[in-house]
Amino acid sequence: MERVSRLLSWTLSRFLWLSAARQPRIMEEKALEVYDLIRTIRDPEKPNTLEELEAVTESCVEVQEINEDDYLVIIRFKPTVPHCSLATLIGLCLKLQQCLPFKHKLEIYISEGTHSTEEDINKQINDKERVAAAMENPNLQEIMEQCVLEPD
Repeated sequence: MERVSRLLSWTLSRFLWLSAARQPRIMEEKALEVYDLIRTIRDPEKPNTLEELEAVTESCVEVQEINEDDYLVIIRFKPTVPHCSLATLIGLCLKLQQCLPFKHKLEIYISEGTHSTEEDINKQINDKERVAAAMENPNLQEIMEQCVLEPD
């Protein structure tokens, strides 16, 4: 009986160890999925993508497990200049990319120290009511759709 108990204990500890070892790789894979979706978003003022402008990089996407089926996706982007007037619009474009193949909560932030009004913009792009109001604006909708459409 003691032998069975030790075998069961060893098997369970091995299973938990293997599960924990897989977790970071799964989060990295999910982060890459997100990055692949956002890297082709175009800058509202320039013909370049956010990836080309280095506003987003693979390392700017973080995925954390909330529970078994839900994830927290955090994107930190870097505006092209510290006084970028379209940083909020870029954040909204990132919010538009909600077609992920897994359940998630999305938080978007300007990378610390990269914009003169980063705190205000971070609040604005993570406020559900403000985002909903912006998404109803037909002029903003048109601009955002142009930014997220992939080039031919």
